[in-house]
Amino acid sequence: MSDEIKHAFEHPLERSLASSVDPVLDRISLRDHIVSVEIGAFQAERDMTQRISFNIVVEVRHAAKDLGDDVDLILSYDRVTEAIDIELAAERLNLLETLAERVAERILKEPQAERVFVRIEKLDRGGGALGVEIVRAMSDVPSESFASDAPLNARVVFLNEAAMSSRNVSNWIDQLTKTTDPLVIVVPPARTDLSAQTTLANAHVTLLSMEQNAWMFAATEQRCAVVETRTELDWACKNKQISVWAPQKFVMDAVASPMHLVADPVALTDWFAAQIGAVELVVVGEELPTSPLSVCRAVALEGEAL
Repeated sequence: MSDEIKHAFEHPLERSLASSVDPVLDRISLRDHIVSVEIGAFQAERDMTQRISFNIVVEVRHAAKDLGDDVDLILSYDRVTEAIDIELAAERLNLLETLAERVAERILKEPQAERVFVRIEKLDRGGGALGVEIVRAMSDVPSESFASDAPLNARVVFLNEAAMSSRNVSNWIDQLTKTTDPLVIVVPPARTDLSAQTTLANAHVTLLSMEQNAWMFAATEQRCAVVETRTELDWACKNKQISVWAPQKFVMDAVASPMHLVADPVALTDWFAAQIGAVELVVVGEELPTSPLSVCRAVALEGEAL
């Protein structure tokens, strides 16, 4: 067996040693760290957890001074496991490749880290361990911070069906955009007869119906753009673009699934506002949610002013 093939199946530590070009680098490693989490692209992998195993090696710069047994001067093992926990909690992912990239990128944000080897394996799919392994260096990490970690400080506005078609809706948007807070609009699903036999199927139909209405609303209010991902929403908020929320990806990718809220679009909007760190939730034409965001108000449909 050639050295290249041999090292392909070695632990990341051996891979690191074999490929190192800098003898000054030290290494810390995490072996066989097992977490149960919901992950996977197939429908059979939803609403269930499976075990995934992490093996990680971080190459770090040799300390320039005596450590003095001071934990603050080294890259702690806790920072490696914390990177895993943060990325698993951020959103539900379909691909191990995506998870590996994000864990590697977060670890390389640490000032001591130079290069990282990340191997992630599913332990409960098939007869063996199925996984991916990546190697990333500090130069691979973009300079910008993790946008998804910060609250967006947006104003979220739910419009019921009557509000969507009101002659005052453009005036309301004019008023709401006078503040410096980014504006995100949420619209309800179209009125349909949900004949699906399961709650899950009904939830999917409702989410698709909300997205249909979002696109229709954005077509009539051309100042608005439909956003389907957190990345799109981050960009829209930073660039003062009025957004209309398309909820399916947000809901399906959530770590703690809000599918039980989909039947109540106002409650789902309240969940969304909390997820993005909204400064206010405005509900037009409906009652406030039972457990609303701390800054939340309801508006009737009686006049032009909000």
